[in-house]
Amino acid sequence: MDAHSLDVLEFDRVRRLLAEHAATGLGRELAGGLQPSPNPDRVERRLEELRQFARLVDDRVWPPFGGLSDVRPLIRRAVPPAKLEPDDLAVLCDAVRGVVALRCYLADLPPGLPAVAALAGRLDDFSPIVTRIEEVVDRRGKVRDDATPKLRRVRARIEELRSDLRNTFERLLRQSNVLKLLQYPSATFHGSRMVLPLRSDHRGRINGIIHRSSDSGQTLFIEPTEAVELNNAIIRLTQEESEEVGRVLWELTHLVHLNQAALLATFDAVAVIDLVIAKLKMARRFEMTIPSLSSDRVLRLSGARHPVLMAIAAADAAAGREPRQVVPIDVRLGEDFDILIITGPNTGGKTVALKTVGLLALMTQAGLPVPADDGATLPLFNDVLVDIGDEQSLQQSLSTFSAHLSRILDLLRRGTRDTLVLLDELGAGTDPDDGAALGRAIIDHLLEHGGLTMITTHLGALKAVGYEHPRVDNACVEFDYRTFQPTYKLTIGEPGNSSALIIAARLGMPTEMISVAQRYLNERDRTLARAIAGTVESRRAAEEARRAAEEAQRAFERQAAAARDEQQRLATEQERFRRWVERINTLRPGESVRVKRFDRIGRVVQVQLHRQQVTVAVGALEIQVPLTEIELETS
Repeated sequence: MDAHSLDVLEFDRVRRLLAEHAATGLGRELAGGLQPSPNPDRVERRLEELRQFARLVDDRVWPPFGGLSDVRPLIRRAVPPAKLEPDDLAVLCDAVRGVVALRCYLADLPPGLPAVAALAGRLDDFSPIVTRIEEVVDRRGKVRDDATPKLRRVRARIEELRSDLRNTFERLLRQSNVLKLLQYPSATFHGSRMVLPLRSDHRGRINGIIHRSSDSGQTLFIEPTEAVELNNAIIRLTQEESEEVGRVLWELTHLVHLNQAALLATFDAVAVIDLVIAKLKMARRFEMTIPSLSSDRVLRLSGARHPVLMAIAAADAAAGREPRQVVPIDVRLGEDFDILIITGPNTGGKTVALKTVGLLALMTQAGLPVPADDGATLPLFNDVLVDIGDEQSLQQSLSTFSAHLSRILDLLRRGTRDTLVLLDELGAGTDPDDGAALGRAIIDHLLEHGGLTMITTHLGALKAVGYEHPRVDNACVEFDYRTFQPTYKLTIGEPGNSSALIIAARLGMPTEMISVAQRYLNERDRTLARAIAGTVESRRAAEEARRAAEEAQRAFERQAAAARDEQQRLATEQERFRRWVERINTLRPGESVRVKRFDRIGRVVQVQLHRQQVTVAVGALEIQVPLTEIELETS
């Protein structure tokens, strides 16, 4: 996809918005690198994954992602002779434990979810790795005392010796003849050895080994003779402990290394699942729908909204500010026309309409839900090519005109029948007559060689094209002449009216001056106005009929979807009931069941299938309950 278009249409802001809804760094990384694809199989696969996961979470809570983090760098480091540290293994264990939980969530799927099942199948069972790491490393990232029998013995002996050493020093520090020789009345450490702070002027008064002196030279750190063997033994056993810990950490590192490829593949799958769920969470937050790909090069969007503006409005509302209203628009292309020319007042929403359609096309091809009503349908574009400027770039200057024209010429060279082209303010930046002539030539080229196109313009002459060519239509962004404010609504079939004279009259310009201004309108404009007036009403009636038909079609599709969902739900319930009946038929005395009425675990005493009852012992109490009142604890 064209990088300039992605930038101008702010696709990266959508990626950042999506990343906010990811539960893990894995999903956030994938969201940040998401790209629209022109490959139909890839796009359809992404959208189908989204549809199937949406059906799954409708019947369940959100999938669990607790403990899951991006441990792939740790996994890649697990290459002997290197060793993973205990805290590394604790983090890895948490993440793998999260995989186990996610795998359990995706087990026992209802029928009709092959895309979900395929992703679930990419999650390998690493329960043995979790068990082995838990035997060695605790959740704080410390090697357990009972990690191995040898380590348990060594650490127990070290603790005994340290206790003896503490007792030895406590005994010395209780002796007044020793205390008066010390710089301060407590023991300290020199490296791993416990020592006493002997005043230098009492050198030789305590038997032992002097290890060092203080910087001032006033204190000598002495290891009393009776502590030497204890310190030596502790140091020797500590080295033995370190070697045993190193050995068991190397074994765990080797275990991770043996499963490295499978672990990496599994966490790649976790990233995909997290991304899909992030899409659904974003869809629920902003009332988005999952679009469909059209096979007939037709774009139909009802209630389309700009996602970035929606996010800004939501942030304003959350901060207690008055949110800006995001007005939905209805757009269609490729059905009865291929080019839509939008006119209307400045700041009336023309450019936003272009950006909304372009961004929703990119979102669809990235496998994302779109902020629109149900039934959103878009073609698969091989590219989205745009020439959209901001307010500052619309200055009437040769440099701006040249820049825009260069961009448009590049679009015309690259555009095909499968391209979406968005041109903002076509013909601006030069003499209106020249701009209109160039604009018509560009429209002619797009009709012959280009794909679906949306154009905004201030040039009234270009409105006529919508009435002269059957594959071109006009649209306007509405303006409220009572408030002098745009409504931002897009109406197809009507060109935007020039509001300058109306606004001037409402602002108090004398009637005589308005009349003079009207006389100065050239004959071409008056002819165009008469042509437009003769067709607007019929176009408006046809548009209303089309909208009514589309709403009826959407209502039918909603009913059909509800019927399909109910059929799917019944099939799922039937399958669950069938498995329950099979399990009940194998129920035997001694098995554990949960009695729903008491929410207690009991033991089956007797099964009476012919009476649909079971006798259950709950503590010292035996009760008879219907089979429907129990939940099976084992399968």
